[in-house]
Amino acid sequence: MRNSKNALLTVLLNHVVSYPTPINFNYFYSFGSLAGICLVVQILSGVFLAMHYLPSGDLAFMSVESIMRDINGGWLLRYCHANGSSMFFLCVYIHMARGLYYGSYAMPRHFTWITGVVVFVLMMATAFMGYVLPWGQMSYWAAVVITNLFSAIPLVGPSVVEWLWGGFSVGGPTLNRFFSFHFLLPFLIAAMACVHLAFLHKNGSNNPLTVDSSSDSIQFYPYYVVKDVLGFQWFLLLFCGFIFFGPNLLGHPDNWVYADSLATPLHITPEWYFLPFYAILRSIPDKLGGVVAMGGALVVLALLPFCYRSRVKGAVFGPSYRLLFWVFASNVVFLGWLGQKVMEPPYQSLGLVATVIYFLYFLLLSLLP
Repeated sequence: MRNSKNALLTVLLNHVVSYPTPINFNYFYSFGSLAGICLVVQILSGVFLAMHYLPSGDLAFMSVESIMRDINGGWLLRYCHANGSSMFFLCVYIHMARGLYYGSYAMPRHFTWITGVVVFVLMMATAFMGYVLPWGQMSYWAAVVITNLFSAIPLVGPSVVEWLWGGFSVGGPTLNRFFSFHFLLPFLIAAMACVHLAFLHKNGSNNPLTVDSSSDSIQFYPYYVVKDVLGFQWFLLLFCGFIFFGPNLLGHPDNWVYADSLATPLHITPEWYFLPFYAILRSIPDKLGGVVAMGGALVVLALLPFCYRSRVKGAVFGPSYRLLFWVFASNVVFLGWLGQKVMEPPYQSLGLVATVIYFLYFLLLSLLP
């Protein structure tokens, strides 16, 4: 027992208290810890919501209404969980953007970056399944559209779709499957986040100057703990602002209408954090091509460390790199704007151009000297 306590104290001392941290960190490096806090909030609120949610095609919508109206503090749990997903993705997007800007994906930190991309993909899958659970009009039709994409896979596509549906159409069995995966995947995300941290602590943290800082570092506690606490306070202010003053600001009004398989919405719009990839999917006229392009947009992020061979790491000392980064970031925001538009002229043509620019960014990075 004493040995196990000593081992735990040693781990905490080496990886939390005395962990050597570059002395020139800025506040953008706090978004990794903020993402971890969001994950804890999502898991805890999700566990308590699962105690009252009924994954049934007939009862799911009313169980969500019951949580909001009849359960003490249920409205707070629901809004924390619903808005927490947006806060989680916001932190992860800024965290990834910081990694791209400062070249944190470059060797020898490539496994840290790759595990982070895996966490991001798992987050997207978990968030999509959670979006279906309220069984509102937008949730139902989002499930219909996205699950139908798997039918584009040659040979096994229709079988995969039937397995996801649990039958021949989206219904109660689909909801049961999605609820099970939505409950289990966050624990897989937590496990992968631990692997992500393990690689981070093995290879050390990058810094804004992208130079070796092993001889110019300070211990994580108390210096960066205080910095992270300050960042958390500002983040909590934003989070509470959404929960108490605009809890439905990021949602779609159609999702407050019970799912109707006979009434297709005029325009199906997913949550904001899916919009750039949704725009890539719909910009390609061919269904299989759209699926490949959307999947490729995620795969190319994981392959980035193997494509980038430049001696200049990051944007601080690389003006060409900095220009490419801001063009890429602006293009992703533009894709997000296009994702909420009906894919008709001129939006489809603009989406195709933006998709080409998205992939061209990675090609140009690989050509930098």
